[in-house]
Parts: sequence; structure tokens; C-alpha cells
Amino acid sequence: MAKNPLTSRYRHVLSHVALTSLLALSSTLVTPAAVSAEIGEGSPAHQRRSSGGTVVNGPPGHNGNSGPRAEKVTEAAEALVVPHADDVRGNITLPTSGSHGTEVSWKSNKARVITPTGEVNRPEHGAEPASVKLTATVRLGGTRTKRRFDLTVRPLPERKPKEGYLFSYFTGEGYPNGEQVYFAASRGNDALRWDGLNGGEPVLASTKGDQGVRDPFIIRSPQGDKFYLIATDLKIHGDGNWDEVQRHGSKHIEVWESTDLVHWSEQRHVRVAPDNAGNVWAPEAYYDESIGAYVVFWASKLYSEDDPEHEADTHNRMMYATTRDFHTFSEPGVWKDPGHSVIDSTVVEEDGTYYRFTKDERSNSPEAPCGKYITEERSEQLRSRDYELVAECIGEGDGSDSGISRGEGPTVFASNTEDKWYMFIDEFGGRGYVPFETTDLDSGEWSMSENYDLPDRPRHGTVLPVTEEELKRLRASM
Repeated sequence: MAKNPLTSRYRHVLSHVALTSLLALSSTLVTPAAVSAEIGEGSPAHQRRSSGGTVVNGPPGHNGNSGPRAEKVTEAAEALVVPHADDVRGNITLPTSGSHGTEVSWKSNKARVITPTGEVNRPEHGAEPASVKLTATVRLGGTRTKRRFDLTVRPLPERKPKEGYLFSYFTGEGYPNGEQVYFAASRGNDALRWDGLNGGEPVLASTKGDQGVRDPFIIRSPQGDKFYLIATDLKIHGDGNWDEVQRHGSKHIEVWESTDLVHWSEQRHVRVAPDNAGNVWAPEAYYDESIGAYVVFWASKLYSEDDPEHEADTHNRMMYATTRDFHTFSEPGVWKDPGHSVIDSTVVEEDGTYYRFTKDERSNSPEAPCGKYITEERSEQLRSRDYELVAECIGEGDGSDSGISRGEGPTVFASNTEDKWYMFIDEFGGRGYVPFETTDLDSGEWSMSENYDLPDRPRHGTVLPVTEEELKRLRASM
């Protein structure tokens, strides 16, 4: 598929500084002397230095000083990775198991900054970065080795008020370049008036999977200075078939990350769905303080184990997994399954209550009068499977001046200036995004906004409140 070139401001070029940062990620293997000091100078244990670390064996004749087990332990230690070790800004994943059935345990020389289970307490704003050494011990039976990682934990950012909005979206399968990521910036702090960025061209373009991305979603980290953009791996333009992509579609999501919303990492193609899934659609995320991790959720059709070719009829349901870093994900589970197809969930929180908005994917009919419209639910637990219904048929109206003909891809966000919430609903096959608003999430009553000016052809995406500095930086990057 032909792609329009990105502007130079968005190209991912590894400068000398970036290369230096990458080199800083390299881990340090614990020396035999360091291991000897830890286990005691008089220990009968034998040590062998290898390319993967220091392997510590039992007494002579117990497990031996070399052989397949030692090699497996060494390989497992070498395979350990701590992403962004020189730029830690949130909780990290420290695996407790490795390759070849090995067990992994961790120690931290500054457990108040990074715990042995990966929880991170960053220095206060204005303080110096904290240097931390993590040591992984990899075991297989009586054989073990250690590997040390040097990490730098960045101080917390200054909290600043939100003075504008960023809109990320795609423009539809009707255009050769429509299934890529586009950005728009609000005009000041006005959530209803926008300008497209990057000359109306994609800001990010997929080079992996289907080489098309839809439904881009951006989440800001709870600390405020890290952003993750996740999206659907799907290209329909050309010869795409909607039935086929729900039976044998991608099981992956596409991931980019940034610290300033302008410079983005290389794309990651990350699998999240189980083997019996036919698709992964519209991934979004919300940070769950109770577990110190992001809950990532998406829609999948699931097929029975005795239907490996995915030939039977089934329905989309909302799935979820958890992650600390968008590199490593938990096993997926079902989050919402009413017995018929639902897609495109999004979540906001207010005063300890989570509000979930989801598209009812059924065809609109007397049996399903709210099909193809948005449903609102609420719960005090983010990952609960028992949300309480608040409202159905959100978006429906008496005409184009009060409602939409159908809707999907809701994005919900709080106003920066008023006691008000906005919900943009994608009127697919019609006008694209149409804004609605409410002053009371519990009411379930949403009215169409007036006098809005959205960017050209926006489809399913995200609106993210941003600071004045972030808004200026985005506009300067056009």
C-alpha cells in the first residue's frame, strides 16, 4: 500500500544521543567475586563465568560445573530484558519465570525506589534521578546465575493544568491512506473546534501486521509524562472482507510510546488474544490503581476449541488483559459478554465510579431497538463483570439536528473549563464523529453539541486533554 511520507518532525531517526541511551540499557553481569561475597567466601559452591553471566553450581558431583542445565540457566539470564532501563517512569515488569522452566527472583539495592516486585516510587519533582541496581537470580534445580541491571528512575514531572486537547483518529477504509494515525489539535481550550496537524497527512503509519491501523487510542500515564498509543491491526481498504477478518484476523495490537506526543517510538506488534480468537478490535486502556497496572481491553470473537478453522457463527465480546509496560501482558479474560456482539468499549472515572460506554453491535430491529447505538454502564470496580446499566440508545435522536443514524467508537473526556463531559460518537457511514455532552454521567442523558468544527473526516479515535506546553509543541510540529 502506498504511503505518504511523514514530515521530518515525526520520522524516527536514531541520533548519536539516542544511540548512547540505547547503550545505557545494557545490563551488567555479576562478577564471580560479587557472587562469592553474597554466598560466603567459605562456600563449597563452584562458579563458572560464561557469556550469559555467572553460573553458580552445587558441590562437585551434585550438578556439575557445566552441561545442559548450566547452559539453559545462562540462556535464560541473557534473555531477561528490562525495557527503558535508563528512563524509568512507572512500574516495571520483573518476571518470576524464564525460558527452559527457570525460576527468577529479584533484589533491589534501593527497595524504596524500586521494589523487588517492580513497583516504582519516583523522586519528587525537582530532585535528581535515582540510580538503582536490580539483581536477577535465575535458577534451575541446583544451578543458578545472576544478572544485574542498572536503572535510572526519573523524578516526577510538574503537574500543570490542561489547556487544550489532542485528537487522534483514522479517516476510514474508503481512502488509500485512511487506515493510519492522524492528529488534530484544539483551538486553545475549545473542545469543539479543531485543526488537523501534519498537513492532513498521517502522523504514524503501520509497517507491521496488516500494515493498516484503525481506532487509535492514547493514554497518559498516571504520573503524567509517558504516553502510549495503541491501535487495531487491520486494513480493509482494497479487498478487505469484514467476515474474514473476524474469523482469521489479527490477534495483535499495535503500540507506540512517547514522552512528548511529538516523537514516537518504533512500532511494536504485540499479541494479546488467545488462539481461539478471530480478531482484536479497538483496544483501549485504563490505569487501575488497585493493581498498579493498565487494564487493556478490546473486542474479540471467540471460537470453540473443536472449531480450529473458525467456521461457526459467534459474537464479539469485550476481553481484557493487564500490563505495566505494554511489552508484557497477562493472560486475557472475558470482561463483558451479554450473549450478543458488543464492541468499542471506553471507560472514564469520576468520584470512584467507573463509567463504561460500549457499542451494541446488533442490527437495529424491534428485537434490538438500541442496536448500533451506545450503552452506558457503571461500576465501582474497573475489572468487574457486573456493571450496572445506566442508559441505552445513546446518540439516537429525532433527526440529524438532535441525533445520529447509528454510532460506534465513543470517546469520552472531561471538559478542561466546565463541569461537563463530552462524548464524540462516530456516525459510521454518515458524518463521522459527532459531539455530545452532559453535566451528569449518572443521568445517562446526552445532548448533541452545537456549533462544532471537527477536523476533516475523523473516525474512531481518542481525545486527550493536554497542557499548554504540549499543545504548543504539537502545533509547532505541523
